[in-house]
Amino acid sequence: MDFEFLKTAFLTMFVAIDPPGLAPIFISLTAHMALRERKSTALWAVLIAFCILAASALIGKDLLGALGIGIPAFRIAGGLLLFSIAVEMVFEHREQRRSQNAETAVVHDHHKSIAAFPLAMPLMAGPGAITATILQASNAHEHWLNMVGLIGVLAVVVGSCIPVFLMANRIDKFLGVSGRVILSRLLGVLLAAMAVQIVGDGIFAFMATYPR
Repeated sequence: MDFEFLKTAFLTMFVAIDPPGLAPIFISLTAHMALRERKSTALWAVLIAFCILAASALIGKDLLGALGIGIPAFRIAGGLLLFSIAVEMVFEHREQRRSQNAETAVVHDHHKSIAAFPLAMPLMAGPGAITATILQASNAHEHWLNMVGLIGVLAVVVGSCIPVFLMANRIDKFLGVSGRVILSRLLGVLLAAMAVQIVGDGIFAFMATYPR
């Protein structure tokens, strides 16, 4: 098992999912719920998000192959998508978009599907997280131990949302407005750097597929 791969996968997925950043949204979505309902919502959301991301890791690459999309092209597109998410985080647009998704769910779904939408998807297992998962799965080089490790990383990162959700009020009060802004921007800069690296690797891999 490649521990350097696991470290990179963990950092990438943690930044893409951003568990601390979900705390304010969880508070707004579950403000009307009792403690037992909050726990149930948190557990269901984590389970659904994990299943989505695990499926992306296991069959995402094969699905791309069936569509005729190569991994280098997907790396470039995925890296650009991750970079756009990083820009949103740095300039504070991501939380606003998440809040809008949350408000849409409250109005149209009447709190019946909050765990599935928007908590599990698109807030936890959104396009950015799915893209990051498929990219990391492609980096596993079909080594089954690395793939098992990646599934474990997904379980740890997604599972870390449970204590975040259950301690959402405390985390929100501890961070405050300034703390949330600083944390979001810091994670955004890290994600932007990772995205640039992914795009660069994708360009070189894409160019290598063409004969000179």
